[in-house]
Amino acid sequence: MQIPELRLKNLVAKVPVIQGGMAVRISLAPLAAAVAEEGGIGLIAGSGMSVPELRSEIREARRRTSGIIGVNIMFAVREFAQLAQAALEEKIDLLVSGAGFSRDMFAWGEETKTAVVPIVSSAKLARLAEKLGAAAVIVEGNEAGGHLGTERSMREILPEVKETVRIPVIGAGGVMDGRDVVEVLRLGADGVQMGTRFALSEESSAAPEYKAYLLGAGQEDMVIIHSPVGLPGRGIRNPFTDSLARGDDVRPLHCMGCLKKCEGNFCIITRLMQAQRGDMQEGLVFSGSKFYKAKEVLSVRQIFDNIKQEILQA
Repeated sequence: MQIPELRLKNLVAKVPVIQGGMAVRISLAPLAAAVAEEGGIGLIAGSGMSVPELRSEIREARRRTSGIIGVNIMFAVREFAQLAQAALEEKIDLLVSGAGFSRDMFAWGEETKTAVVPIVSSAKLARLAEKLGAAAVIVEGNEAGGHLGTERSMREILPEVKETVRIPVIGAGGVMDGRDVVEVLRLGADGVQMGTRFALSEESSAAPEYKAYLLGAGQEDMVIIHSPVGLPGRGIRNPFTDSLARGDDVRPLHCMGCLKKCEGNFCIITRLMQAQRGDMQEGLVFSGSKFYKAKEVLSVRQIFDNIKQEILQA
């Protein structure tokens, strides 16, 4: 198979791979820029950041690359609008959002001529997004890491979406290597989004302990937790998830008010930050379902070289 380009409005990615925006502070400028340099689309995860922090990361990514740089911000975070507006003012190439659905962001994107790409889990929502002006949709199934909007596989949903819309469709969830990319492209996708494989890259801002823990886990360590966002989340078992499973009281003593709506069963921002910094006992490690396919930490360039070689061999 020849390596197809991914076209989103006036953006052209030479390799049809979007790097997932992994919060908190895993997908920062070094990772996003490295992906963009290899011909993919790099995303900075804005959720959990302050507006000045996000501006700084965007500027640093721009300093490192002239490739395609976007921002992923969860609609569920309280400062979604402020973060999105700041990213647009910094002239990002695309705005990606999931964990909820914002109608406003399409108007913002139209004003600034920025590609807006929502994460969806049904043909119905994809059709609405196209009507509102989406440049593309990312179809995420239950194989993905982090918050899940459906119990269905992306492999089932994607062909339904492809039949429904004319805009590009990107498959996300359980994509770890070039063979997975080929599988999803053959389902009709125009591109893929990959998260966990890039969390296990040299340029990822996850702590070495985080990467080692993920590499050392097995398929039996996969768990589904109930997030304060109100959605299930896919992650890796550790003492903290065991506490959740037992029903222990892990409610925070202090609330930062980071979410628009929070069930308060635990502080997700704090737990994700703990994991990113290397606390594998009390942090929350989100991961896609095929994490075990990664056997080592590689540079972004090596990951792309492997992907391209496997596509060409298909």
